[in-house]
Amino acid sequence: MPSLTLLGQALVSGLLAGGIYGLLALGLSLSWGLLRVVNLAHFALALLGAYLTYQLGSAWDVSPWLAAAAIVPAFFVLGLGLHAAFNYFRVTEFTSLLVTFGLAVILESIIQWFWTADYRRYETPYATVSGRVGPLYIPLLELLACLTAAVLALATWAWLRFTYVGKALRASAEDPAIAAAFGVNHRLQGFLLAGLSAAYAAIAGAFIALVSTLAPAQIWAWVGVVFAVVIIGGLANPIGALLAGLLIGVSESLTMAVVTPAWAPLVSFSVLIVLLIARPGRV
Repeated sequence: MPSLTLLGQALVSGLLAGGIYGLLALGLSLSWGLLRVVNLAHFALALLGAYLTYQLGSAWDVSPWLAAAAIVPAFFVLGLGLHAAFNYFRVTEFTSLLVTFGLAVILESIIQWFWTADYRRYETPYATVSGRVGPLYIPLLELLACLTAAVLALATWAWLRFTYVGKALRASAEDPAIAAAFGVNHRLQGFLLAGLSAAYAAIAGAFIALVSTLAPAQIWAWVGVVFAVVIIGGLANPIGALLAGLLIGVSESLTMAVVTPAWAPLVSFSVLIVLLIARPGRV
């Protein structure tokens, strides 16, 4: 049986890893739930954001915070462009799965062509900084990523719940025709949401560059876990995505500490299957 200190450290590590999952799931949850676009390219955009942060920092000595300040608006515009293309070709919810899978493969190939398949690590002075609470260590960058995920999830939830644009987006997702009859311009608001989702991918990518070792194939390692997070948390539910990410992160980390690390990849799907059996109307 592991010691209490090891279990406590596993709990902290799981919560912090769950914050990254929640951050990655946020944009996908919004695009899937409100735009009916199952955007597999979201993972590739996050990885592209991570590589761009790495490139700006390692090649031109740009701080990761300035890099993020440049990449996030650029990704917002990229999200607008992708949404315009999806609208032009009348991409439906099902075909979006296929189209964005193709986009993810193309982006992975571009990343591999430019940065090769070698592992990349963005070394910064912050990488080894951590705080200490009793016997437990809390890495600074992972903590910042988790706090950013919490702030974005709460802000997005409040935006969707209390503002006119948020209410209009939710109404359009339920019934576009009725929403349009009440004067809701769902096409324009769809562009805003698509840009926001892509910007969230860029933010996730900036933190991934700081806390992870980068490799092009990393895209596919996220797909299963983050899909489970989105479904468990509920579509278009920012706080649900964050809480589900924390649940999966803690479950994986405790599994690695108590059982064996080899079982950790099974955790997300096991939790998802159990919840779907308990609540079959979840999806």
